[in-house]
Amino acid sequence: MERDGEDFAEEIGAKEERKIKARKERARGVWFGLGMMGVVGWSVAVPTLVGVAIGVWIDTRYPGPISWTLVFLSAGLIVGCANAWYWVRKEQTEIEGRKSDE
Repeated sequence: MERDGEDFAEEIGAKEERKIKARKERARGVWFGLGMMGVVGWSVAVPTLVGVAIGVWIDTRYPGPISWTLVFLSAGLIVGCANAWYWVRKEQTEIEGRKSDE
């Protein structure tokens, strides 16, 4: 009968640890999610806007048949998307690492 009591105590302890961990994750979750959206947004917007600025500058200095604004806008967007992918992938790896620690 003692063995049943030990199993019950272990089960209760494991459930309590999960509850504590879930509370910590939930409190961090809202602000972390908003922050991550900001990082992803800015990591796409900044390179795109820099590309547009460079393209406009080249177009005003050296007009020609090619729209450098569109070329650099596309390049900035590609760089920004790659940058956002890097940040999301990095965070996903950290989350998976925390889950494996459980």
